Amino acid sequence: MRIEISAIEGIVAITPPRFGDHRGYFSEVFKDAWFRENVADVTFIQDNESLSAQTGTVRGLHFQIPPFAQGKLVRCLAGRIMDVVVDIREGSPSFGKWLSQELSPENGMQLWVPAGFAHGFATLEPNSVISYKVTAPYSPQHDRGIAWNDPAIGIRWPFDERDMVSSDKDKTLPRLTDLPSHFSYSTQQPKD
Repeated sequence: MRIEISAIEGIVAITPPRFGDHRGYFSEVFKDAWFRENVADVTFIQDNESLSAQTGTVRGLHFQIPPFAQGKLVRCLAGRIMDVVVDIREGSPSFGKWLSQELSPENGMQLWVPAGFAHGFATLEPNSVISYKVTAPYSPQHDRGIAWNDPAIGIRWPFDERDMVSSDKDKTLPRLTDLPSHFSYSTQQPKD
């Protein structure tokens, strides 16, 4: 598996190899021992999947607070997405910074998003299907988010804000400056 370390510490792009012939290809998309040794020593407890029917659908920016903070391993099974992460670790040199990665079935790339980051995506094609492994179960009491269109963060989404489709919940999320500190940064952090 190929690993690409991002400009923001903790975020890792992973591209599993594909072995193909005239029938198509085969790929081992996740290997627990390899992931623990090379990316993060975590336990995934659940796989989630979502379908976004319309191009320009934005979901996020979501996270959960401790003790149900989630790490996510995200991939796109159909369509194409702009996957986005924002560092929300107080004291981090990249606090409030964002990065994005295009994920699609064609590129086969996956994005590791550890706890301490808000996560979201915008669909670049209709009927985009996202699959992601998580390290903690969903907990409504610990579910949080920040506004995907927060001007202080300044994410450059691929569509005009007026044309993007989002949930009522996501339209009311607070800005980063209004968010209490839930995660702190330490250079002595564990892998997750």
